[in-house]
Amino acid sequence: MNTKIKKTEEVLENFYKNLKFPSHLAQATTYSLMAGGKRIRPLLFLSMLEAYKIELKPAHFEVAAALEMIHTGSLIHDDLPAMDNDDYRRGKWTNHKKFDEATAILAGDSLFLDPYFVLASCDLPAQNVVSLVKELAYASGSFGMVAGQILDMDGEKKELNRSEIEEIHQLKTGRMLTFPFVAAGILANVSETELIQLRQIGEKLGLAFQIRDDILDVTRSFAELGKTPGKDIIEEKSTYVSLLGLEAAKTQLLCLLTEVKNALSVLTIVNQSDILLLVKNLEQI
Repeated sequence: MNTKIKKTEEVLENFYKNLKFPSHLAQATTYSLMAGGKRIRPLLFLSMLEAYKIELKPAHFEVAAALEMIHTGSLIHDDLPAMDNDDYRRGKWTNHKKFDEATAILAGDSLFLDPYFVLASCDLPAQNVVSLVKELAYASGSFGMVAGQILDMDGEKKELNRSEIEEIHQLKTGRMLTFPFVAAGILANVSETELIQLRQIGEKLGLAFQIRDDILDVTRSFAELGKTPGKDIIEEKSTYVSLLGLEAAKTQLLCLLTEVKNALSVLTIVNQSDILLLVKNLEQI
């Protein structure tokens, strides 16, 4: 897995070394991109390709990098004073604290738009590129992450029910964690039935991932999280923990992860060991 991360990060670093980019914009984007994330989305995508016995090529690492760009851009914008107003991310100053708000906004903008240039330039069949562009836009824009973010802010200081909380989680976090599975299915040319199964697996894992985040927000320290703990309580957000209680939220997390593992077992993938390891890591709460 370290090799997958290294090669993905090489794509990220090399892209923003382009001398045509304003140096301070490249510096701001690179600062957040290389701040030490776990790269779980790229790892899921690349590991799923390997599970389908697809040899990893430079184009696959470019797709992985495009996904990580959008995820990182969303973190920059999430941390802004107008949204979550956080000073730390991954144990370092957030982008707007390191630079300034305008630079952070534009760095986030670059990381939302540059991925589509990367995808359009990668050495993959044209129809695959079109499908990946459509899927990534679906996951990150008004059908997915952005919609989830605005619903999340709308829900502050309100008591949301379980279906409303689940909708926020599925959109804000779930869609972007669904992309690795669907994208791998597209490149593996799986059947429509299996593509639906992959989407369902991604949706379950995405929901589990956000429930885990809700749990960690109330159980871990700044040193462990790399960001301010207890933000959900401070901002009066409805979460699985606030709705169900800590123990019931943990139970729901483990149930979802079990469902994910069971669903993976019926796919046509050959070796799911790396995927199962990534899923198992999410059980650590």
